[in-house]
Formats: sequence, C-alpha cells, structure tokens
Amino acid sequence: MNVKIEESWKARLQNEFDKPYFEALTAFVRQEYANNKVYPPPGLIFNAFNRCPFNEVKVVIVGQDPYHEPGQAHGLCFSVTDGVALPPSLINIYKEIHADLGKPIPKSGNLERWADQGVLLLNATLTVQAHRAGSHQGKGWELFTDAAIRHLANEREHLVFILWGAYAQRKGAEIDTNRHLVLKSPHPSPLSAHRGFFGNKHFSKANEYLLAHDKQPIDW
Repeated sequence: MNVKIEESWKARLQNEFDKPYFEALTAFVRQEYANNKVYPPPGLIFNAFNRCPFNEVKVVIVGQDPYHEPGQAHGLCFSVTDGVALPPSLINIYKEIHADLGKPIPKSGNLERWADQGVLLLNATLTVQAHRAGSHQGKGWELFTDAAIRHLANEREHLVFILWGAYAQRKGAEIDTNRHLVLKSPHPSPLSAHRGFFGNKHFSKANEYLLAHDKQPIDW
C-alpha cells in the first residue's frame, strides 16, 4: 500500500500518524486490503484531503462510511465515480440543490467538482470492507478525522460545516459557532430526508455565508 496525503494536511496531522492508535489502524487496514475486498482503492483513501488542501477548504461536509459496493467509493463522502448509478442519499442531495438553487439534477454522482472548489467531503471512517457497512468503524479512523476537523475549526476562520444526521452532528459538536457557520439537519437518506433535510436550504445558506466573508461561493 503506497498511500500519500497532501503536504499541508500531512504537516497538521503528523502528530496523529505518530500515535499508537494510528500505528494499530495502519496494521489493521493493511491486513484488510491484503485479505479482503476493501473500498476505496488504497490510493484514494486520502482523496478528500488530496483534492482539497488545508488552506483551500471553504466548506466541510461530514459523512460516515465509504460506500461498500463495487465501483462506488473513491474517497469523497456521498460521491461515486462517473458511470455509477446515483445512490439514494445523493439523489436527495441533488433534489434539495434543485429546490434550493434551481440547478438541474446532474447525471453523474462524481463530486470531484465540489472538492476542487474547496468542499472537503470527509467520511468519518475512510475505509470499509466490501458489502459490510460499518466494518471499519471503531478502529481509529474516527480519531484521525476528528483531528482533521479540529485543526480546521481551530486554525481557520469562517468555514461552513454541514452536518447531516445525528452522527455527523456529534462529530462537529465542538465547533465554535461564533467563528464558523454550522448547518445541521436530518440525513439525506430516504429514511430521514422527509423529516427536515428537504427544505433545509443548506446550499444557498453556505453560499450566502461565503459571500458575506469575501469568499467565492460554491457552484453546487
């Protein structure tokens, strides 16, 4: 496994790499890739960081697990590679963008275009075994991604944190809401989207906040 992370993130997260939990996590992940089918491909584990350097982050969207079916996960939460059928949560995200901003619903579920504009699409857990949702939870990834969120919250100003569902909201519980915009709603999953995800207007609210702080809005 030859896995690299973008230099500005590496500088901030080096302390995590040196901790015992990360050594244990690395050993576990290596073993999983050697013995099982694991997603995303190893070179895309840190894709969210590699496409969105620390000082270019404007918006953070927090997910939970990578997708666990073939060809879907590529290291960006809620995103799938070109040509893959849109997952239900992403369909609902696109529906809300359409309702909020009037934008047509794209055919592709590849959200690299968001990442390249400064949207950090961060799953709490960065790997998963095929067909086994949650299989890599509790192994240390959550500590690592908590550290990434903490660095952003403490070292940057006027970011937008988008937290859908109770899990993401717990992960963002320590963010200073005087320093950043924190947007919360139910998760876009079909199980919960009708309880307040639809109509949350998070995409227009994010852009209004960015504009108010002299930042380019996101072309959602």
